[in-house]
Amino acid sequence: MSFSNQSSRLFGLLARYKFFKPLQDFINQNYVKYFKIDMGEFKNPNEYESLNALFTRSLQKNRKLDDGFISPSDGKILQSGQAFLAENEQFAFSIKGYTYSLEELLRENFEKKELEKGLDYVNIYLSPKDYHRYHAPCDLEILRAVYTRGALYSVSEKYLKKIPNLYTKNERVSLKCKSAKGFIFWLVFVGAQNVGKMRFHFDESIQTNAKTSHDFSRVYENLKLKKGEELGYFELGSTIVLIAQKACLNFKIKNGQNLKFGSKIADFI
Repeated sequence: MSFSNQSSRLFGLLARYKFFKPLQDFINQNYVKYFKIDMGEFKNPNEYESLNALFTRSLQKNRKLDDGFISPSDGKILQSGQAFLAENEQFAFSIKGYTYSLEELLRENFEKKELEKGLDYVNIYLSPKDYHRYHAPCDLEILRAVYTRGALYSVSEKYLKKIPNLYTKNERVSLKCKSAKGFIFWLVFVGAQNVGKMRFHFDESIQTNAKTSHDFSRVYENLKLKKGEELGYFELGSTIVLIAQKACLNFKIKNGQNLKFGSKIADFI
């Protein structure tokens, strides 16, 4: 087990600890102040019984959902673009100067028809100040979940530039989804330093950052969610990589753009 995994597990235990109320209030208030968190959609910081409860806060009222394909989370677009065929004739994409193999990131075998038109991708980074829950970006069916063990390096921009192919080194869960429009896309949830856990409501047996874990793949039948429905949450910030079959979505985004869950990032074609 790497130091990053051990430190993240320790941090997770501390974050879940319920200190006596005056101290917990002090911790919560200073966390909000330090990261400049807008609490307008959430409870007062003093109402959260632990730092983890504040990290994983839920919205107090439903957000308006734009039409089209929406952002699954709050965050910042670090990179977006089109996948390309690498020298080995496998699809890859570039993030902060490093080339990522699609097969290595997702750890699954693809049907030829899934890739024949090419792929688009969007890399969304969630900072400590962001709302950490993730949602269905459209009406969808979850076909498969793939869990891959790994380290828990920081996924901040600084580390993405320093550590080659960081996302394929980190622990992650990828969901293969089929939209109500019939196209395939993947949501890849990448663990990071101090992210104690990644939770998924539709399958609570998926355990991340666990003492004993092994790679696995699960297939689901008739597991459908409506647009905006909550999929789960990060315990602190991290990254979501969205990969979609090309010629299915017309993206309306730019690198460096800040996103809110519910805001449109693409029109359906």
